[in-house]
Amino acid sequence: MKKKNVLLAIAASAALMLGACGNDDSASGSSDASDDAKVLKMGTSAEFPPFESRNVEGEIVGFDIDLANHIADELGYKLEINDMKFDGLIGALQNDRVDMVIAGMSATEQRKENVDFSTEYNHSGEMFLTPKGSDVKTLEDLEGKVVGVQLGTIQEEGANSIIKDEGINFELKSLDDSGALIQEILSGRIDAAYMDKAVAKGYIDAQDLDAFDDPTTASPGMAVAFPKGGDLVEDVNKVLAEMEESGKMDELKEKWEILE
Repeated sequence: MKKKNVLLAIAASAALMLGACGNDDSASGSSDASDDAKVLKMGTSAEFPPFESRNVEGEIVGFDIDLANHIADELGYKLEINDMKFDGLIGALQNDRVDMVIAGMSATEQRKENVDFSTEYNHSGEMFLTPKGSDVKTLEDLEGKVVGVQLGTIQEEGANSIIKDEGINFELKSLDDSGALIQEILSGRIDAAYMDKAVAKGYIDAQDLDAFDDPTTASPGMAVAFPKGGDLVEDVNKVLAEMEESGKMDELKEKWEILE
């Protein structure tokens, strides 16, 4: 009789343990599914300081990264950053490989044909970087020179417009990233690099370069890009508006020394 009671107790204990294990697995599965559903995939191109670049530890940092993290936190998402070439970002949105792009991307009319944009969060303008002591100091001085731009950027479009609209004939050299443009200047393979002013200012002191502003019509400001018809635009616009109102946007710009 005593043996029977012991066996019953063991069986009951085992049943309780199995039940408890079953409940833990179910909770874990539900949590994992929820986490997966809340991932926000962002595309960027980490060759555009101070907006996005890699630090000495290889981490992607910058104004856009802080902005993206704040947006994800406010909307209840876990942020996943995908680093890729700038000229592949629009395609990544169109192929649903990322949910949004934050990469110092200007909201041009041409891009608006393929993606949707948030309200603009920054407008820096453009600048021409030149070697220290260069005699290239104005648009007119670019005649017959070699000008570098980053492939697929608003500056590439702008440089072509200057050639066409201003009648200044220079050779255009398109490269993958801003770091490569600086190397081309320092090695004497290009006479000037045309880039976003906030990015250019970071290189002037660091590489002891000269520069002058682009006096032509200002380019569109930077905005967050989404797939056409995406449902995140309105939510992100609300976060951007709140950041402007609270001073958070100015705080990030001051942190990364982005002056408009």
